[in-house]
Amino acid sequence: MSESPAIRIRFSGLGEFDAALGDSILDVALRNGVALDHACGGVCACSTCHVRVLAGAEALSAATEAEEDQLDRARDVGLDSRLGCQAKLVRVPRDGVLAVRIPVWNVNLVREAH
Repeated sequence: MSESPAIRIRFSGLGEFDAALGDSILDVALRNGVALDHACGGVCACSTCHVRVLAGAEALSAATEAEEDQLDRARDVGLDSRLGCQAKLVRVPRDGVLAVRIPVWNVNLVREAH
């Protein structure tokens, strides 16, 4: 039985954490105490888990039309923008690391507990 390759997600300024194929960026954030807002509970119904993918985007699932529609409502969107709840690891990133940055703002005025 072969061992799964090591995958890490690096959250700029917040740390680097183990991840596995099938994990979303939000999954890894929540598992490791990284504050990534997710007002809709991670069901692609808001844009509060918007992140910028700095490296390793080729390892993520393709954005769906629903995700792109939600990103249209986010601030400071770029070609590297993804929703943390929808961006799932489908292959090992080059060098084994996916690097992301969480914007400091939030579209929602109220942070909900989840």
